[in-house]
Amino acid sequence: MAEPFKNLISVETVTHMGTALAAAWPAFERKQFEKLARTDLEALELKARAMQLADALQATLPSDFAAACAVLEKSLATPKGFDDDGEPIALAANQRASDNPNGLSGWAIWPMGEYVARSGMHAVPRAMACLHALTQRFSAEFAIRPFIDAHPATCFAILKTWLDDPSPHVRRLVSEGSRPRLPWGLRLQALVVDPSPTLPLLRALQDDASAYVRRSVANHLNDIAKDHPDLVAAWVREHLDDDNRQRTALLRHASRSLIKQGHAPTLKAWGLGLGLQGNVQFALSAKRANVGSDIGLDVTITSTARKAQQLVVDYAVHHVRANGTTSPKVFKGWKLSLGAGETRELSKRHSLKVVTTRKLYPGEHRVELLVNGQSCGSATFTLRG
Repeated sequence: MAEPFKNLISVETVTHMGTALAAAWPAFERKQFEKLARTDLEALELKARAMQLADALQATLPSDFAAACAVLEKSLATPKGFDDDGEPIALAANQRASDNPNGLSGWAIWPMGEYVARSGMHAVPRAMACLHALTQRFSAEFAIRPFIDAHPATCFAILKTWLDDPSPHVRRLVSEGSRPRLPWGLRLQALVVDPSPTLPLLRALQDDASAYVRRSVANHLNDIAKDHPDLVAAWVREHLDDDNRQRTALLRHASRSLIKQGHAPTLKAWGLGLGLQGNVQFALSAKRANVGSDIGLDVTITSTARKAQQLVVDYAVHHVRANGTTSPKVFKGWKLSLGAGETRELSKRHSLKVVTTRKLYPGEHRVELLVNGQSCGSATFTLRG
């Protein structure tokens, strides 16, 4: 059985942090820090553990914020490196912060960033400099968000200077830290309403040499698409370059949700604005299925066009809800070039296993086939508990 995820921050993490912080500052109250950090730690989940360690840091680091930042920075391990593919060398799934004997990195950085966010709001430039160091050992994408929320002008001026930073970790933080809807992070409501302050940053980073950075830009644009779909469609039209494969991949990832939703301006930007010229036969492999099993989708598409068509074929499952109504969720299907007069057969198995983000209820479910965002047929099955 896999070790609980919460153990990535453990009693060993506390001991390792105490050792590194005492080495950085001999006057550090190590015993008090470890006592506070360890109290009932085993009963807490991961985020609560990180917050408790941040409490302990607040109680034991120097009262002067700049001095406290200096202690944190001196306790750090060397920055994380990158593999041959340009991806950051991440901690293994079972690797803890205590595994690095040369200083602090990995999961120990989370409570350190939280300390900076709590204690440094009166000294934004110094706090941002500390986050610059922390993000190179793990990430500071959560810790930076309260500063952006409270002091946007100051923070965006600093983020602009980081666009040419030699560290991909820092350049990624420019994009990841300012995402309007970062999962697990503080929602930056001002940027949800108006994302324009981040657009010059994304424009500068979308051709970054690091795939790690470009992936963040794509996810940032996908965040914006949830509230401003036409803006992202316009971004694709403006920046799509068929000769730039990396940018094309980024823009496709950025517009993935809009393509699945059948957003017409986005489909048009990708040359998918026309509906299917042809005929579709669509059927399910069974009339009934059980929760935990799967069901097959069988599609036959025949072109009546005189030239090739670029098609995105997705499908929406109209799930039954607890109150008996239905709610659609779009799933990826196929992307293909259908030749003039060509017939193509497609098949896929759709999982009906329960996942944490969706509960399945018994009843009649409708599966709708979507070709370039347009409905081209449907079929139903009865889901049994």
